[in-house]
Amino acid sequence: MADTQSTTEPGPSAVAPLSGLAMKRRGPVAVWLGLPIITLGIYQLVWYYKIHKELNEYDRRQNLSPAGSLLVLLFLSWTLIAPLVSFHNTGKAIADAQRAAGLPVTCSPAASTWLAFVFGLNVWYMQRELNRVVEAHPGAAPGTQVPLAA
Repeated sequence: MADTQSTTEPGPSAVAPLSGLAMKRRGPVAVWLGLPIITLGIYQLVWYYKIHKELNEYDRRQNLSPAGSLLVLLFLSWTLIAPLVSFHNTGKAIADAQRAAGLPVTCSPAASTWLAFVFGLNVWYMQRELNRVVEAHPGAAPGTQVPLAA
């Protein structure tokens, strides 16, 4: 005779709340101007990779490729169109993260794109908008689990 064990599997009514990993708060001016000057522009590439990785870990429903986003800036910057599309998509990802945090969406993908032509202010703008998501989870250390609203 086979032993039959009663297994209780969660049904459709037992849906786990959405959660993700908290992101790191960074100074927008330091990210935009200070650290890139000190590192001769390398920090901006590191920052771009890191924010995509953090956005991906914050809301796993987003399908972002941190390495792909970085490679677009490294190898396709000469096309001018590819980085602008990447900045636009990053703006959409930040807006989605704001929505997931339960915040009103204030990040504009168009501003994330076109501010690149104004002294590279898109970096400052995107980090400022990312900090709003970080502030939605007060006291959460970077990399810790935080609940998502939507």
